[in-house]
Amino acid sequence: MATPKDAIESLSFEDALSQLEEIVKGLESGKVKLDEAVAAYEKGARLKRHCEQKLAEAKAKVERIGLGPGGQPATEPLDVG
Repeated sequence: MATPKDAIESLSFEDALSQLEEIVKGLESGKVKLDEAVAAYEKGARLKRHCEQKLAEAKAKVERIGLGPGGQPATEPLDVG
């Protein structure tokens, strides 16, 4: 279940999230051997960090789009939370 770091970094947000969801389902099923569960958990942690990074990058892009001349907000901040 090991995945090279660069393979995860090349995933889109959606693909990484899909893999993370599959890992969670597998772990929740309780049908995974201990060493496989540990490897899955480690991969899930890397996928989670990757998703968080992708979300932070998207947020930064949206904030830059919203800046007008002089760095002043051109529109109201996007609040998706």
